[in-house]
Amino acid sequence: MTEIILVRHGETEWNVGEVFRGRIDIELNETGINQAELLAEYLSKAKVDAIYSSPLKRALKTAEIIARYHKLDVDIAPGLIDFNYGKWQGLSHQEVKDKYKELYGEWINRPDRVKMPAGESLESVRKRAMDVVNDVIARYKETVVLVSHRVVNKVLICALLGLDDSHFWNIKQDMCGITTFTYENERFILTKHNDTSYLEPIPKAPLSDF
Repeated sequence: MTEIILVRHGETEWNVGEVFRGRIDIELNETGINQAELLAEYLSKAKVDAIYSSPLKRALKTAEIIARYHKLDVDIAPGLIDFNYGKWQGLSHQEVKDKYKELYGEWINRPDRVKMPAGESLESVRKRAMDVVNDVIARYKETVVLVSHRVVNKVLICALLGLDDSHFWNIKQDMCGITTFTYENERFILTKHNDTSYLEPIPKAPLSDF
């Protein structure tokens, strides 16, 4: 049996400001670092075999904070890099709504049909992220942590549940939230979703799904 813990990185200023991030390499803010520290302490009780991370700083820093407790190096997994929003990257939520009304409407209603201008589709995210998961279950029989991003984790959760990408908006994962699956008998079993109980010491209202 393999246990896979999907972690969303901690907060950045662009999460707070609702700016599309994608491949732009934004650092964690102070709250994000505190979130990662609390998550790392929570996961310190687990026996973790490996930690994989997106190469972007916000995910990598989160992964490195977790890794300290387990005396592990972080494996960089390019397949876990954030969704390429293309021309939306660096724009605010409102700017995208104003400039790309038709595409934004499709993104909200049928995200599985969207290919971002100069960017990618959810289908391409699914393929590259599942390649990482398949490699992990082939190599490990205990617990592996994958630190990634909102879009990537939502797509992975759909994939592991056997849902297509049209269900993207049926799933939410908060900043530094964790979702856990076990893999046994050639089946992924959801055992925990969007756990943020360890973040209670940070008195902060949860952000929207952005």
